[in-house]
Amino acid sequence: MEINLNKIKKAYVIGIKGSGVIAVVEILHSMGIEVTGSDTNEKFFTDVILKRLKIKFKEKFDSKNIPDDADLIIYSTAYNEDNNSEFKSAKERNMPMISYPEMLAYLFNQKYGIAVCGTHGKTTTSAMLAHVLKAADADPRAIIGSKVINWNGNALTGKGEYFVAETDEYQGKLSLYNPKAVIFTSCDFDHPDYFENFEDYKKTFSDFFAKIPKIGFLAVWGDSVDTLNVSGSAKCEIIKYGFNEDNDLIVKIFDSKIQEEIAQKLEIVKEKTQAFKVMYKGEDLGKFEINLFGKHNALNAAAVIIVAKKLNLDMEKVRQGLIDFQGTSRRFEYIGERNGAVLIDDYGHHPEEIKATLRAARELYPEKNIWAVFHPHTYTRTKALLSEFSQSFTDATRVIVLDIYGSAREVQGGVHSEELVDLINIYERGKAEYISTIDKVVEYLKDRIGSNDVIIAIGAGNGWEVVEKLKNKKCQIKIQNKSIT
Repeated sequence: MEINLNKIKKAYVIGIKGSGVIAVVEILHSMGIEVTGSDTNEKFFTDVILKRLKIKFKEKFDSKNIPDDADLIIYSTAYNEDNNSEFKSAKERNMPMISYPEMLAYLFNQKYGIAVCGTHGKTTTSAMLAHVLKAADADPRAIIGSKVINWNGNALTGKGEYFVAETDEYQGKLSLYNPKAVIFTSCDFDHPDYFENFEDYKKTFSDFFAKIPKIGFLAVWGDSVDTLNVSGSAKCEIIKYGFNEDNDLIVKIFDSKIQEEIAQKLEIVKEKTQAFKVMYKGEDLGKFEINLFGKHNALNAAAVIIVAKKLNLDMEKVRQGLIDFQGTSRRFEYIGERNGAVLIDDYGHHPEEIKATLRAARELYPEKNIWAVFHPHTYTRTKALLSEFSQSFTDATRVIVLDIYGSAREVQGGVHSEELVDLINIYERGKAEYISTIDKVVEYLKDRIGSNDVIIAIGAGNGWEVVEKLKNKKCQIKIQNKSIT
C-alpha cells in the first residue's frame, strides 16, 4: 500500500511485542507518531522497552482494542484474519493495513539503506555495524532482530542518513528492500519449508544483489564458493573479505586472549577479546579488537570495517566502537552458573551455526566438559538437514536433544529427535541422548553438573529455559548482602 508518514498521526500495532516489530514501533514513536497496540500476556524483553517508551498496549487480542481514529494498522506476519480477531476486524472495516516487514522496508528505503543478509551472522553483524556507525558520529537508524546489550533494546532512532537493517530472506522478504549497500555473511541452505532447494534459496539472494545500484557496494565473505557464486549478479563494486590471501580485506588473527576473572566468588568470563590485523587492498589498517569470541565474529567485524572504509568514517572511532560492542542477546550469552558450572544460551539453529558456537566454546573452555542441549527448530529444517545436524556436535562432550520445536507454522513433520540422537551416536557412540522436555532436562542435569562443566542451550525455540531454570533453581549466592538468583 502507498503510505505517507507525514499524514500518519496514530498507528495501532497487532503483535506489538515482536522482537522486530518493537524496533519499528520505537522508530515511529521517535518520529512523533502515537503508537498503541496489543499482544499476548507472555513476557519478553520488549515489555521493558514498551514501558520505557510509555506506549499503551493491551495484553489480549480484541477487536474493541482498535481505536476508531487509527490512521494505520501495522501487523505481525504471525497473524491473519483466520487466527486474530483484530486483524479480521480491521480488514472488514477497510482500515489502512501494512505488515511489519513492509513497514520496515518503507522506513529503510527512505534512507541510505545498508542491509545485512546471509544464513548466519546477520544479527551480530548488523548490530555491530550500527553500533560502530553511532560511535563514529553517523547517528544512524537501525533495526536488529535481537536485543543489543549496549542499547538495552534493538533499535537506534538516529537522524542521520544511514539505516542499518538485519534483513530476512524467509518468505521472499528481501524483495521489499532497495539497498544502497549490502553485507552478505554466508550462504547455506535453510528454510526448506519455503525454498524448494538450495538453488531456489540462492536465487533470492542473487535477485536481491542485482538491485544494488552501480554506485553502491556489496561486501561478501570471500572464503566461500557459494557466497562468491551468488554475488555474481551484482552490478556494483564487490568487496571480498575473509582469511584467504585473495580477498580485498584480509583478516589475520595474531593474538587471542581469554581472561577469566573471579568476581564475588562467581567464575565469569569478564573478557573474551580477540585481536586481529586487517589489510585492505594492500593498506595496513592495523590492529582491531572485539569483545566477542570465535573466528566467525572476527569475520563479522571485517565486514563492518569494509563499510566504515567505504563511508569514510574515522577509523579510530571505528576501532573504539568495535571494542566497546558487547554483542546481542542469545548469541553465546553468559546466563549464570550452577554448582560452579557455566551456563550459556545460544540461538544457533542451523548446523553451521552449531559448529561455530561449539568451536568457540571449545577454544574458550579447552579442558571442560561441554554439554550441548539442543532444541531442534521446525520439522522441515530438522528433516531436510538431519545428516548435517548429526555431524555438528564434534566439539561437544555430551549432547542432549529435546523434542522438536515446531513453531507456529508446524504441528508435526515426519521426523523425530530420536532419529537425530541415533545418527549422532553412529559417529560417536553414546555421546547423545534424547530427553523430551525442558523440565526433564533440568531435573537430569541439576545435580550432575559441577565446576568442570559448561552447559550450552542451543536453538531458536525456548530451549533457553533450560539454563535459566538451572540458574534459578536452588542456586542462590550471597554477594554484598544482595541475593542473586
